[in-house]
Amino acid sequence: MLQDYFADMHIHIGRDIFDKPVKITASKNLTITTILKEASRNKGIHLIGVIDCQSPAVQLELKQLIDKGEAIELADGGIRFEDVTLLLGSEIEVYDEHCQGPIHVLCYLPSLAQMEQFSEWLVTKMKNITLSSQRYYGSAKELQYKVKELSGIFIPAHVFTPYKSLYGKGVHHSLEEVFDPDLIDGIELGLSADTFMADQISELHTFTYLTNSDAHSLAKIGREYQQVLMEEPSFKEFTYVLHQIDGRRIIRNFGMNPKLGKYHKTVCDDCHSYMEVNALACANCGSRKIVKGVADRIAEIADQKERIQTRPSYQYQVPLEYLPKLGPKTFQKLMDHFQTEMAIIHHASYDSLRKIVPEQIAKSIIQMREGKLTINAGGGGKYGTVSALE
Repeated sequence: MLQDYFADMHIHIGRDIFDKPVKITASKNLTITTILKEASRNKGIHLIGVIDCQSPAVQLELKQLIDKGEAIELADGGIRFEDVTLLLGSEIEVYDEHCQGPIHVLCYLPSLAQMEQFSEWLVTKMKNITLSSQRYYGSAKELQYKVKELSGIFIPAHVFTPYKSLYGKGVHHSLEEVFDPDLIDGIELGLSADTFMADQISELHTFTYLTNSDAHSLAKIGREYQQVLMEEPSFKEFTYVLHQIDGRRIIRNFGMNPKLGKYHKTVCDDCHSYMEVNALACANCGSRKIVKGVADRIAEIADQKERIQTRPSYQYQVPLEYLPKLGPKTFQKLMDHFQTEMAIIHHASYDSLRKIVPEQIAKSIIQMREGKLTINAGGGGKYGTVSALE
């Protein structure tokens, strides 16, 4: 029987089992074990993709969890820990003669054995597989062929961000210039774009869109995610979701309003003043360091204006930590009562919230659920902000 589950498929690891860095910019308390515990016990997320699992030390930590009986490998792919299933992923930076600029991609493999094979191959193509998002020396299509040889999933990551993405830097106008489209399983939008923006590019119309957190800390897990319909959280079922097989599909994408993304608007990289897209220098400080916003970049390459009616709904939502006046103590009160963030965000009624927190915070949570919060746009690496209605 098909059921709905929550999935966040882009989470980084900060440290490995030996306390060595994996994602250097990520929190030190982001280990594979703490991620699994956070997703299962606090977030209420059923399926996660951790995209630094090519690191041998991460694989060792997972093996130890399995040996201790705390986790099990599933026959249909993935590793089950308590109430969450992990898909083993790797974020890789592609830079070859075809793409002329770094592009990040997400590769997921069904099992530890297949991820180990992938790591053995990457050693011949990469200088340091122990670290996250490392430069891969080879063609993008060669990488796709290897992922598919190992029965994996291949997804271009955060495709519109100004740095390290397919469309972001202005070099690429078509994914066919870099990839084999038939070997792409989905498209990750990134924090500064939504379904309606992405569908202005016709070559993306056939792909399933993913909204993921790209979490660099435990708190950021689940800031974007999707609600998926499948039999159970597993690698095979998620593959079916991406290709809409036998009723499996994404029901809704939950993401921050693109204006909250730190690359939504074109800004000066020095003083963060908003700029016209074609400006040559900042009117405020004179700097010529310009970061083109996602909205402006999409407008440049858009070839379609009508919305795709068959898309899952895209619901604007922010993490609880974004809400005004919701501090750590109040957040903990909510968690003590409702157990998980998903329960607070999706299920708690106004009356039940009001019994735990002040009226204005309860209203903010409901307004957030209904997409009614006021948005102040971000850009140039600075996130936007929200404010509640009075």
